[in-house]
Amino acid sequence: MRPTFHGQRALASALCAALVLLASASLAQIRLPKVFGSHMVLQRERPIVVWGWARPNETVTVRLGTNESRTKATASGTWRVTLPAMAAGGPHTLAVSGSSAVRLDDILIGDVWLCSGQSNMEQGIAICDNAEREIAAASHPNIRLLMVPNRFTPVPQDDIEAAWKVCSPAAIAEGGWGGFSAAAYYFGRELQQRLNVPIGLVDASWGGTVIQTWTPPEGYAQVPALKDEYRRVLLGSPASDEHRVGMARFLETVERWIAATAEALKERKPSAPMPTMPAELLPPSDVQHATALYNGMIHPLAPIGLRGAIWYQGESNRSEGRLYTERMKALIGGWRKVFDNPELPFYYVQIAPFNYGGNPSVTPEFWEAQTAAEAIPNTGMAVINDIGNLADIHPKNKQDLGKRLALLALAGTYGQKVVARGPTFKSMKIEGERIRVTFDNVGGGLTSRDGKPLDWFEIIDADEGGFVKATAEIDGPSVLLSAPGVKKPVAVRFAWHMLAEPNLRNREGLQANSFRAGDVPKRDLLTLNVPEAKDYRLVYDLDLGKLGPQVRYDVDRHADIRGPFDRIAYMLELTLPSGETQYAYVSMDAFTADASKIGLPALSSGAVFRQNVTNMNVISNVAGVVPGMGLKGGNIEFWPNNYGPPNSNSVPNASGEKWDFGDEPGEPRDGYGCMQVHNHEARQTIFAINNWKAAGSADIGIGNRPTDNPDWTFAANAGTYIAKRLRVLVRMK
Repeated sequence: MRPTFHGQRALASALCAALVLLASASLAQIRLPKVFGSHMVLQRERPIVVWGWARPNETVTVRLGTNESRTKATASGTWRVTLPAMAAGGPHTLAVSGSSAVRLDDILIGDVWLCSGQSNMEQGIAICDNAEREIAAASHPNIRLLMVPNRFTPVPQDDIEAAWKVCSPAAIAEGGWGGFSAAAYYFGRELQQRLNVPIGLVDASWGGTVIQTWTPPEGYAQVPALKDEYRRVLLGSPASDEHRVGMARFLETVERWIAATAEALKERKPSAPMPTMPAELLPPSDVQHATALYNGMIHPLAPIGLRGAIWYQGESNRSEGRLYTERMKALIGGWRKVFDNPELPFYYVQIAPFNYGGNPSVTPEFWEAQTAAEAIPNTGMAVINDIGNLADIHPKNKQDLGKRLALLALAGTYGQKVVARGPTFKSMKIEGERIRVTFDNVGGGLTSRDGKPLDWFEIIDADEGGFVKATAEIDGPSVLLSAPGVKKPVAVRFAWHMLAEPNLRNREGLQANSFRAGDVPKRDLLTLNVPEAKDYRLVYDLDLGKLGPQVRYDVDRHADIRGPFDRIAYMLELTLPSGETQYAYVSMDAFTADASKIGLPALSSGAVFRQNVTNMNVISNVAGVVPGMGLKGGNIEFWPNNYGPPNSNSVPNASGEKWDFGDEPGEPRDGYGCMQVHNHEARQTIFAINNWKAAGSADIGIGNRPTDNPDWTFAANAGTYIAKRLRVLVRMK
């Protein structure tokens, strides 16, 4: 028989009631966050905090070993107890009971370490050195593993989907990016073997992420240098007063719009577009947004007891320089706050040498920022400039890395008398033509890692030249530095390059860290290398990194040149990715009396010159560029036009097929653009700047281009230089 309408309604009501009862029963179950689980490690020698959920106002009893605590759940169903500190040992059972019960078995009491960062922390054991052998040997029942799933969220989460595992070959190799974090595992293995206590490792890492996303609001609040970022964090947090005020203002705007739109509708008039919520009020919505990974991966762990944290991150913040020190203060201070551990030990890894591209000094400046973070109490940095891989941003030797982190912990946290750091800069003293650099943390003495002379030391003279390679001799805890031609050394730098893999270490096998010291004199290659420059006046100074459709000089003094001039000079400086600066200086008899036409020959300048120049002086540090005074074979090609290779001016030695020093301008006038100075007698380009409207794809070079067109046409290489500068000068009569 089919049920009647009333019967159907009764059946539906009964089903709804049953579902409500089931849901209520589920909500009423005693529940722990998954940072707690069978096989976990709880922190020894600290009060043990346990928390979870139950029925509102329900009495909850928590028992661990012989310790017991009872509490009452809040009206929202949350509860928390604190059990007495316990010594290392186990296994124990954690039992939580009320209207239902939870039992967790095989719990050890030991040390718990939070292991976090980006890809070099995430990198699993299966894709690191000796993977097969290391995995097969990974049976360590007193090491326990918890891998936090990658998750970013707009607001702090209360739980994760993860489970503790006993360290075994199967457990260490599964999940993540090639298994459990290799850096964390080798660190934990070293501690467990040396201390003989259970070790719990919590792997919370995500490749390619910035430090900001791991930092809690409490951390931003502690660092004045990040006050603007803290304001943005608060505005995007629904829990903050700042967000509520901002949303209230936005709602007022919306209400006014609704009223105005209703009135416009009534009067059949057009209405304004609906207001858009300000972006600053939106919570984190991307993995790189501030607090996003803290919300999803760190907050659910707190306030579990920790012995400390290890951190391997920085590649994604490498260009920030000293600001990273402030970010480290925020991260460390924030974690110490949320884990209720004001002195939480924090050990981290110096990013490895690698060809990151761009200015090679950016990386050592970042190393300097990482080093400065060691001033934060209870921190330490593992230097790894000898175990990186210049061809791989993810070095696979995580065994030595883990040991170095463990040494820092053994010395700093466990008070063991071990040498934990490599040589670190202490002081610099000038001794005549030498510099003495004295180091701390020399251990059993300074030595060379490979038995070769010490490398990557550079010094600079007070009066001339730049940094030059120094001869370095070990003298006790010091290194004495000297270099030919440096009579008055005033500054030193060590391993100051992104590719630096120095060989200075102590006899315990720990590497020296990069540093710089002394007062570096300001250098101008023009005044240093061009004696006649003192007789010239600057007319234009142009940062060629700012090239584009419009020419915007950094200095433009052509209007100040009121008297006649008899010579014009050009100084082009190009800094290569290696850090070396190439330059070419060329001066010549004036080819025009109009100072407005001697700069970059953009269409607006009206400059078009296709002619020989006389009495050319050339000075350059680029191999192959012919130097000399009063050279006769000079010619210039300055125009805004497109141009081709026909040698219609019959320039000696020029090709009619390749773009070189005998080209011909054509249409359109506002075209590709050419600014070239040549020595056709020597069959070479002295310098060229072409296609400047293309900015980073402009053509710029000194000397003949090694391939294709000698005058750099179509090279599209401007973006390969770290820095590029053109100066134009005149000599007044």
